[in-house]
Amino acid sequence: MALDAILQAFVTMNGLATSPIVLLALALIGAYLGTRVVEVIPFTRRIIERRETQAAERE
Repeated sequence: MALDAILQAFVTMNGLATSPIVLLALALIGAYLGTRVVEVIPFTRRIIERRETQAAERE
């Protein structure tokens, strides 16, 4: 009984994973979360700020 439910879940996820619309939605969500993570992590924020400062000084 439980195995049937697990297999059905895997089949459903496989069907969703091969759909271009779902993959596009996942890509957009991943891109958004990636930008949020970069802003939250202090180390990467410092690197970005340093690059922006250097770019502003060159102008």
